[in-house]
Amino acid sequence: MWAELLPVGRSASSGGYRRFAWNSADAEARAWFREQALKRGLTYELDRNGNQWAWLGDPAAGDAVVTGSHLDSVPDGGAFDGPLGVVSSFAALDELRARGAEFTKPLAIVNFGDEEGARFGVACIGSRLTAGVLSPKAAFELRDADGVRLPDAMEKAGYDPAAIGADTERLGRIGAFVELHVEQGRYLTAEQPVGVASAIWPHGRWRFDFHGEANHAGTTWIEDRRDPMLTFADTVLTARQRAQLAGSLATFGKVAVEPNGTNAIASLIRGWLDSRAADEETLHRVVEEIHAAAVARGEQDGVKVELTRESYTPVVDFDGPLRDRLAARLGGAPVLPTGAGHDAGILASAVPTAMLFVRNPSGVSHSPAEHAELADCLRGVEALADVLEDLACR
Repeated sequence: MWAELLPVGRSASSGGYRRFAWNSADAEARAWFREQALKRGLTYELDRNGNQWAWLGDPAAGDAVVTGSHLDSVPDGGAFDGPLGVVSSFAALDELRARGAEFTKPLAIVNFGDEEGARFGVACIGSRLTAGVLSPKAAFELRDADGVRLPDAMEKAGYDPAAIGADTERLGRIGAFVELHVEQGRYLTAEQPVGVASAIWPHGRWRFDFHGEANHAGTTWIEDRRDPMLTFADTVLTARQRAQLAGSLATFGKVAVEPNGTNAIASLIRGWLDSRAADEETLHRVVEEIHAAAVARGEQDGVKVELTRESYTPVVDFDGPLRDRLAARLGGAPVLPTGAGHDAGILASAVPTAMLFVRNPSGVSHSPAEHAELADCLRGVEALADVLEDLACR
């Protein structure tokens, strides 16, 4: 399975992946998921929000155990973030069948759409729509960098955007959701390559708009300039400083410049801030400090600064009894928090949810260098099979 999926959406120049929502690589990955489901005699289903489901047993029976993750990527992302969870889910089902496990509850494997938010700027769109966290109205207003609206992209890919929205009936069928994911850090060890998530740090994305004045780079005196690049650059440095002092995280990883000419002073710079912290109070304080510093520097540079919060996820504490049950079933696996958002975190408000992590020896993620050892991945499959057996077969 891993070898079949590995080439899909891979860039020959960077070695990373460009599986973005509703593009051709996404379609190929979705076709792969459907093929894996049908190959195993599972009932394949596409929900109203474009998420893919593969069912063993009757979904209407309720109290289903669901596992899975996502297949999309960040720009030039790694091979493991998302796909490892989906591949491991099918492999865990194969392992349970090899064990002769007798299922007493329905089991489903899911591929949530647009988890990374690489195209439309909002993470976990598929699960957010399902959980009612993102409204259809707000989703319809999302556009990609080329100005293409989300519903138009869905329609072009052959899906009906008019159907999107909260799916409470589907969520009501789920008794537990367990997502396996490659670790995005270096907590786990070779001796303990599989861990259990305790919580997800609160996190969000904010867009800073720096409005200056376009002008000629070769003829405009320094004192006559209203250059938003200066304000933006100072804000990037301020974000690093304030986050470090607070023990939090703040990253400007995306920027758009207008008119984006080598010999032109910019008129507008948009910079997207990703910020995360162990608690919500710290997160809000850090973002407020960054904004205040940007406004102050903008006044000095003759630049107007506007701030828009594009997405936000509060702290997520995974279901305590389910978390403890998983850790015990895995022989006292380490329990650790994460600063990364996941579909499991979105669903946690609606259904009992847990996560397993598989060791990443380098700690690198969202990069072609992202890696997990084969032996650790196989341990992850075994751990997921043990957990699913405990939840769905007894």
